[in-house]
Amino acid sequence: MTDVKKDHNLGSGTGAVAGAVTGAAIGSAAGPIGSLVGAVAGGIVGSKAGDSIAEAVNPTGYEKHFQDNYTKADYYNSSRDWNDYQPAYKYGYETYGQYRGKDFDSVEPELQRNWDATRGQSRLAWGEARGAVKDGWHHIERAMPGDADGDGR
Repeated sequence: MTDVKKDHNLGSGTGAVAGAVTGAAIGSAAGPIGSLVGAVAGGIVGSKAGDSIAEAVNPTGYEKHFQDNYTKADYYNSSRDWNDYQPAYKYGYETYGQYRGKDFDSVEPELQRNWDATRGQSRLAWGEARGAVKDGWHHIERAMPGDADGDGR
């Protein structure tokens, strides 16, 4: 499989998972059947969103960009390493497609609530991870048509 195809599959899969989780949560208001229907619909929509993001921002290139530059960011803490920051950048990539069309600040409360469940082994609390997640969002926005934040960063 070519790297480009692999990256598109990764983007599509990431979007599908994020969409399915969101769809299931929204559908849960209608009970177990609503959760199932929401998960399926969310997975389909999320897959398409993830694939379009992967076309604009190669996931492998995205990660490499931040791995090469995270120590230069103003939020960088020298007592932390790539293993702490990588999940935050990944979270930014994965959630951008889920909330596409919304600005970071409007969804930050939800991102913050879900950070602990998604950060894996990262030692970053939300206050430390926030800058990396937001940087990830803005990196994607610059590559996608229409910057939702309107600030061009």
